[in-house]
Amino acid sequence: MRNPSDEAGPAVAGRRPVRSRRLAAAVTAVVLCAPLSAAASAAQADTGMTAAPARGHHHGDAKVLPSLRPNLVAYYDFEHPVRGNPAQERDRGLSGTPIDLINGGAAMRVRDSAYPGAGHAIQTQQVNPAVKGNDDWKAGVYSATGVPTLHAFNATKEASIMGWFKTTGPNPNLNSETADPNDRFNAVGLAGLLSGDSQGHDVRALLEVIDVSGTLRVVALGRRIDGGKSQTFAANEDWQSILPIGKWVFLAASFDYDHGTMKLYKNGKPLDGFYTVTGDPWVIGTPGTHTTTATDPRGIKIGGSFPQDTQERNPCNCRMDGLMFLNRAVTDKEVWQQYRRALSGRH
Repeated sequence: MRNPSDEAGPAVAGRRPVRSRRLAAAVTAVVLCAPLSAAASAAQADTGMTAAPARGHHHGDAKVLPSLRPNLVAYYDFEHPVRGNPAQERDRGLSGTPIDLINGGAAMRVRDSAYPGAGHAIQTQQVNPAVKGNDDWKAGVYSATGVPTLHAFNATKEASIMGWFKTTGPNPNLNSETADPNDRFNAVGLAGLLSGDSQGHDVRALLEVIDVSGTLRVVALGRRIDGGKSQTFAANEDWQSILPIGKWVFLAASFDYDHGTMKLYKNGKPLDGFYTVTGDPWVIGTPGTHTTTATDPRGIKIGGSFPQDTQERNPCNCRMDGLMFLNRAVTDKEVWQQYRRALSGRH
């Protein structure tokens, strides 16, 4: 057993004792984390959410590839309810942005392992397609003035969204917003980052399935300028081959707003695809560096649009886990390594 008096070790000339250095390091950490905690508190107050501690110190989660951790703005593994409010999920990323489990609450956490060692996933689904209402199970956060804890996506040059997805029922779903009993939504919402002027649907970065010229495709959809045009990168592979019902799949999308490029990945490997909009929808054909609009995103949407629960659109009969939102474009190597890391159980 160690002698407590030996904890600090002998003093060295010109060097502070270990205990003093540890104390200094702890003080520095508190000072550095203070702005993050303040931003998290502001976001929670603005959205009416129950206060939850900032999760910045969890960016070292062993499930996450080390090179991704410095840019992991938000990360949800659906194993960490907000203390005192199980209808919210804590953010394991740097921003400390909790999300609401909308309409289903804690029941949306289901036991299902997307990868070895995973425990729970989130279930999203359409609830009552025959009635115009707001009861679909989805998740996210929304603020009409922007979510301050998502400031890392304010004037960003790049972004990425990654996660595990499994379809659990028919998609796309019947359109509950119209009287036509045969009308279906033209898209299936997976996970997205809202734009700075979003009404709950418009995005800055999005993974989804959508109709492209009469064919459903898995896409990355990005918008650089609030209120501006979006660009879509659509996978060539059949969407049901990419997302077969009842099977977990690791999807990723990267967005380079400076160079006007996007990429899609399935199970760690790039997907071939094409851009659906010709010309320069992101308006990058001018000199200089190009970033997104300098506004905080109005939130995150998961499994459908309108996380403020005012409307139903593009619900997903799906399960999801390990959702990551990063403020830089991931590399091919990192996507592969993150996929293999999850499968290896190194966490």
